[in-house]
Amino acid sequence: MEIELLVIPEWVITVNSRNQVLHHHAVAVDDSRIVDILPVSEAEKRYRPRQTVVLAQQALLPGLVNAHTHAAMALLKGLADDLPLMEWLQNHIWPAESRWADAQFVYDGSRLAIAEMIRSGTTCFNDMYFFPEQTAKAVQEAGIRACIGLIVIDFPTAWGTGPEDYLQKGLALHDQVADDPLLTTAFAPHAPYTVSDDPLKQVSHLACEMDMPIHMHVHETAFEVQQALAQHDAVPLARLDNLGLLDKHFLAVHMTQLTDEEIALLAEKGTHVIHCPESNLKLASGFCPVAKLLAAGVNVALGTDGNASNNDLDMLGEMRTAALIAKAVAHDASVVSAAQALRMATINGATALGLADTIGSLEIGKAADMIAVDLSALETQPLYDPVSQIVYCANRNQVTHTWVAGKALMTQRELTTLNITELLATAQAWQQKIGATS
Repeated sequence: MEIELLVIPEWVITVNSRNQVLHHHAVAVDDSRIVDILPVSEAEKRYRPRQTVVLAQQALLPGLVNAHTHAAMALLKGLADDLPLMEWLQNHIWPAESRWADAQFVYDGSRLAIAEMIRSGTTCFNDMYFFPEQTAKAVQEAGIRACIGLIVIDFPTAWGTGPEDYLQKGLALHDQVADDPLLTTAFAPHAPYTVSDDPLKQVSHLACEMDMPIHMHVHETAFEVQQALAQHDAVPLARLDNLGLLDKHFLAVHMTQLTDEEIALLAEKGTHVIHCPESNLKLASGFCPVAKLLAAGVNVALGTDGNASNNDLDMLGEMRTAALIAKAVAHDASVVSAAQALRMATINGATALGLADTIGSLEIGKAADMIAVDLSALETQPLYDPVSQIVYCANRNQVTHTWVAGKALMTQRELTTLNITELLATAQAWQQKIGATS
């Protein structure tokens, strides 16, 4: 049988329901999907691939799902480091965005971020930013997969005049990309402290009607919770529940301030939590109780947040940080194992985005969103368990290949759809422009 692609790695890390790691197996790809996973000897007899990629000493695994990003903020990387969240936002980031965040900024920043993500093994990202049509354009040109956030916020910006305008423009974009198999959309109200009740009710209604995710920062800091108690006589999570937002559509980002009762509520409602450990550490926002959430049955996925608060988009690093912090917070070295951290970075993110039937694991019938990680380096030898080695030892420079829907976006560390020389020139031009006024 003729097929497009046969990939023969040392290990196939499936992240299926049994967390199978297969040795000396091949993955057969045709028409953008995985058509077979079988021993190499059988694959060579059964298939006539137009291309064969042999990856000796490399692991093939599902592409990583970055469940919370602000891609365009790649152009603000390092602009205002080492500051607490509200000072960072109000005195530095929001003024910079007010001055610079136009359509060109978002397009250029998104392209830079997408290149970094492809080189780091991310094949799908969930974004939240202004001018989402520009992010979508960058996504389509690069060939990566993405969920584009339809931003909602109470105050005017360069992209819109207020909630009604944002929703109208967002719904137009949703219709525009509806036929693109690599693009989905989510409602993206910024945060409880920047979006009032009426727009949130409207978002809740639309999300249920259209079966779309809602992606929102929630309980990011203790200050946010205290401020909400003073203003609304309720913590943000309770307010959102009263407004009808907490259900299977809702992706609550950060969640560093949670009681046991709130964790039980999240589990009951089927709400997803997006954990951004490195951003939370850098902004001293607090610690998400990941082990408790997982034990309660809450789906926890991983995100990097934006370049301005991380400062990288490295999901391999995020997995390692998430696993280590969870152990320290829980005072239990057995929680959030390497296998669980990998699930948080793959199938759990796909589940949160409503894409678990398409991506997040290497299984027959799913899209061929795959990455290869070279484990032959001194830093990842000797090797007893490839999953542990990827989570605790490997770094993003060991990602050698990235495929989305069977199309190679990176081969042997070389990008195939983006030009690094052009991206570097764009980044330097923005550095000179923004740096001259900051």
